[in-house]
Amino acid sequence: MENIDYIEIIVNGVKGKLKLTPDTFDIKELTEIIEQAEKLLFPGERKERPLISYRMEEGSVKNIFKTSFQAVIGFSAVIGQVVTTHNIDFLELNTAKAFETFQETAIKKDYSFEIKTSVENSPLLKIDKSTFYFRTSENLVDAEFYFYGRITNAGGKDKVNIHLVTEEVGTLYIQTPQGILENLEENILYKNYVIRAKGKQNSETGEIEKQSLSFIELIDYNTKYDQQYLKKLRSKAMTWLSKIEPDDWLKDIRGYDA
Repeated sequence: MENIDYIEIIVNGVKGKLKLTPDTFDIKELTEIIEQAEKLLFPGERKERPLISYRMEEGSVKNIFKTSFQAVIGFSAVIGQVVTTHNIDFLELNTAKAFETFQETAIKKDYSFEIKTSVENSPLLKIDKSTFYFRTSENLVDAEFYFYGRITNAGGKDKVNIHLVTEEVGTLYIQTPQGILENLEENILYKNYVIRAKGKQNSETGEIEKQSLSFIELIDYNTKYDQQYLKKLRSKAMTWLSKIEPDDWLKDIRGYDA
């Protein structure tokens, strides 16, 4: 059996005149803690992640998440870097967003969060209304992307999107105008396409903010060899190349006239 360790997320605060305890901690708050803990431990694709078990203890509200030693020791290193630099710009997107969620709650509700692991000499990260664990907005820039993958779903009642499964960046949920899907002439489900999309990207790490993606264009990517299509391309190229003087072209490329 795989070695098991754990992380602790301790929440301190009051509700009115009542101190936070397991009996005064609302289920919605608990759901939020559990969701963010999963992002902290496994920020990427989480379908095949190890088991995460949970228990709550007294001590204002002590949330304990048990999982693989490898995941916990990796997260312990992350905490150490955050504590040392007081910065989360270097983190993967989901991890950074989890810390931002705790920071927002700390400011809004005047809670404090203490995060540490069971690893020996684990650093302790404290987040309260006096801290500032937010990403630097200047690092996020507008960008355009081409994603190749298989469409597994398209539509939605309120938030219309296309689900595209890619090998490089996992499953993407790309916001799509309803009219685009209504006017498609063929069924796109379970077929491979290239989707051109726009969104936000971290200019330092190159990481894509997946939640920001919106649809620009659907491209039918046909990987079959088409001899007639290639002949047409060659004939167009030959017409263009026949008008070029080789010597003049080489001089232009090399950057001199003589």
